[in-house]
Amino acid sequence: MNAKQIQLKSRPEGLPNASNFAEAEVTLPAIKEGEFLVKNLWMSVDPYMRGRMIDRKSYIAPFEVGAVLEGGAIGEVIESNNSEFPVGSKVNSMHGWRSHYVTDGTEITRLPQTPISESHFLGVLGMPGMTAWTGLNRIAELKSGETLFVSAASGAVGSVAVQIGKLMGARVVASVGSDEKAEHIKSLGVDAVINYKTCGDLTAALAQAAPEGIDVYFENVGGEHLTAALNNMKDHGRIAVCGMIAQYNDTTPTPGPANLAQIIMKKLKIEGFIVFEHWAHYPEFAKQMGQWLAEGKVTAEQTVYEGLSNAPDAFIGLFEGKNRGKMIVKLA
Repeated sequence: MNAKQIQLKSRPEGLPNASNFAEAEVTLPAIKEGEFLVKNLWMSVDPYMRGRMIDRKSYIAPFEVGAVLEGGAIGEVIESNNSEFPVGSKVNSMHGWRSHYVTDGTEITRLPQTPISESHFLGVLGMPGMTAWTGLNRIAELKSGETLFVSAASGAVGSVAVQIGKLMGARVVASVGSDEKAEHIKSLGVDAVINYKTCGDLTAALAQAAPEGIDVYFENVGGEHLTAALNNMKDHGRIAVCGMIAQYNDTTPTPGPANLAQIIMKKLKIEGFIVFEHWAHYPEFAKQMGQWLAEGKVTAEQTVYEGLSNAPDAFIGLFEGKNRGKMIVKLA
């Protein structure tokens, strides 16, 4: 059968645009013994994919020009010669950016039966939710009564991190890029919200929002946000570094914050992390998050684009602030 794919046509310089992507149609082989055919229903676009579009050594191999892109996807088995994945099974894979694929089941996870939409396994029950939980529990070790600051708080990771922070008993301060997003984040129970685009001096705005200082900073942005956080951290504060989206599209090296000496003066702990290295703890996270969702204690936000052809627009939209919660693409 034929399958549609989105391929990397060229490596972006600065912010990606439509010309960096190409839609192609390929012929898939007939399934062999032990293989099965999957029709993708949902796919994920994530900021980390921007780094994979650069030809450089990193924690994960770069995308190849002319090859199909990849990322998280939820699909349904529509033809099978594998008893472990019968027709009708819903599966989680890294074979996004395509309509169909053939696999022998390697690195494919069969989803459990659940009343929750399977799309949430790409968001609050998937990598973004696991990232938020890992950063707060395993990296920063957030404690009840502490003050937590989360940047990019309306995004896929940040919107979960602020809710987990409240459930862990913290006072939560959030940063977002619009008044509409600020109102939404307030509805999630956040104690103070800063619109970094209109607040003026971010260090001063953060000091007003957290007058006693910050115990934990969940870092999604970098740049001015990291500078402001360092200026407002308490002694022995902890910073969990998940991402630095402010510099993903920079074409020249970004200067570091001028106040890094705060790390010494305040005895700060800063730790970057990649969530895949903590995946052994996913069952613990999934059990807890599943309970929170069932009890209505966590709101799962999604921004949905329709159709594989619109996947590049969805991806580019991440860097234009067009998502609230998890950005996903509905394929079928």
